[in-house]
Amino acid sequence: MVLSTTNAIGWKARDFALKGIDGKTYSLSDVRGPKGTVVVFICNHCPYVKASITRIVAEAKALGELGIGTIAIMPNDTESYPEDSFDNMKAFAAKHRFTFPYVIDTTQEVARTYDAQCTPDFFGFNAQDELQYRGRLDASRMTPVPNARRDLFEAMKLVAETGGGPKEQLPSMGCSIKWRPLS
Repeated sequence: MVLSTTNAIGWKARDFALKGIDGKTYSLSDVRGPKGTVVVFICNHCPYVKASITRIVAEAKALGELGIGTIAIMPNDTESYPEDSFDNMKAFAAKHRFTFPYVIDTTQEVARTYDAQCTPDFFGFNAQDELQYRGRLDASRMTPVPNARRDLFEAMKLVAETGGGPKEQLPSMGCSIKWRPLS
């Protein structure tokens, strides 16, 4: 288990060009919402992602209605973790009815640039692409907590309304990013 970091609020989102499961290449401008953007690093095999993916999909849909765009990036080493392969990404997204792009970071450069720590790891940006939220989805980890506060939704609703995120942010928790060995 790894926790994300919640510091460095305010840095500008880094652009990317990543291949989606639909064959298209996505950049930040392709997914940016008029009120902000959520960039979430996920994978197919992580028990934390598996336990929360239904809620992630639901929150992305709800955030879309507020003008927040969402993209999911799979950063893991697929040679060491074949369950995270591109073909398995397609099946995972279809099974869970993703309504947002699911892309692969084959070089892991985007994950490193964003300083992603775990899956899931959420980055919430305002309309000016400034990081305003780096926290958890909600209080549920592996087991849903009844009536859990919707941390991501509430934070991004605030971002959509004011351009700024909440003062208090609790880190996301999940599996470590599966980095390829540096050569």
